[in-house]
Parts: sequence; structure tokens; C-alpha cells
Amino acid sequence: MKKTIHRADSRGLADHGWLKSRHTFSFANYHNPERVRFGLLRVLNDDIVEPGEGFGTHPHDNMEIISIPLKGALAHKDSEGNEHVINTGDVQIMSAGSGLYHSEYNASKKDPVNFLQIWVFPKERDIKPRYDQKTFSEKERENKLQLVVSPEKNGNALWINQDAYFSLSDLSAGKSVNYSIKHNGNALYLFVLKGNIKTAGEELSQRDAIGIEDIKDIEISAKTDSEILLIEVPLN
Repeated sequence: MKKTIHRADSRGLADHGWLKSRHTFSFANYHNPERVRFGLLRVLNDDIVEPGEGFGTHPHDNMEIISIPLKGALAHKDSEGNEHVINTGDVQIMSAGSGLYHSEYNASKKDPVNFLQIWVFPKERDIKPRYDQKTFSEKERENKLQLVVSPEKNGNALWINQDAYFSLSDLSAGKSVNYSIKHNGNALYLFVLKGNIKTAGEELSQRDAIGIEDIKDIEISAKTDSEILLIEVPLN
């Protein structure tokens, strides 16, 4: 087993007034040669956007972009004609593929929105750009794993153009879940949204993360009521 630990306070910080962002990996003006990516997971930004503010129209290509609102709502618009709002409990995925333009704004004029922006390198390049979103029941992740992103096109999760899997779990204090690697050669990146957990012999608190390689399965135990995001990705 190989472990990589990223503590919450070790992340890069960008404060633009309208946007406060914590960067787990090198992004924009934050560059750390030891924190460029974890396998094919390239970006994990923890963004807080002020009311009525947001990211203006800008381009992307050949990247799988996942957005997960943690508090508030996010308004999306892109050059493919998609225009939607994603709320807390929703997951959004966009395959930038051969190229598109999009914008993401706080849908509220009163309250901030806090969301995770996650980028994963694609399996196939230059595919037709694609957008999807889905609402997932929080009850379906209580003390168990809820798969929300998957390379399987016909399942209940959102499809991703990569052999990657995203799962959410809300654990009560004292409860545990066991995660099994789904695809040979993949590794697991675990991000603590709330609470305190123990896994792989390490204790992690809110917004801490751990990358774990060379495992088949791993147990995750909650010391307090906790919420976690698990991202399984190929290493290369």
C-alpha cells in the first residue's frame, strides 16, 4: 500500500473577493510540483462563490469536469445549448471533448454557493461534447456507498468518459464501510467533506484527503458523523 496525504490547510488558496478557492492540486496561480495530480485526477477545487457572481464564459476541451454543490445552487450555461441549475444533492458532469464554452454562476442573489470542481483526464479524446446532471437521494448513502459517477453507460450513476468511479457516503459515528477497487490498476482518492474518519491507519478531518495505491479494498471508519467523497481513478 502506498499513501499520499493532503491535509486541508496544505491546499493552495486563491481569494479573488467574489471567489474563494482551495486547490488540492496545482491550478491557476497555485503551482506545487509535488501536487500536480493523483493519477488521472487533475483538479479538485473547493470553491465558494459570492451571490450573483461566477465564472464567465470560457473554453475547455478534452477533460471530464464534475461539479458537486455542497451548499447552495449553481447555474450552468454552455455552447451546446444546455442551461440548467444544479442544487445541493445534484451532481453535474460535462465532457468537454472536442471543445466547448461554458459559464458557471451562483444561482442565488443572496447566498454563497460552495461546490467542488473536479477534473479527470478523459479516456477517449475529441468526443462530442456532452452534459448531464442528476439528483441523488441522501438517504441512499447513509452508512453505505452511493455510486454517482461511473464508466457504465446503463447504470444509475452519471456516465464518465474514463474508467473512474465517484462515490459518496454519509457515515454515522462508529459506522464503517468497505470500498473495493472496481477496475484493475486504479487507485483511490478519498476526500473528507465533513467529520473525522480513520482509514489505512490514518486519521483524517474535514477537507483532509488521502490517496491510496496498490490496494484491492479498504475499510473507512467514522469517528464522528462524517461525509466523504471517494474517487477511484486510473493511475496513468
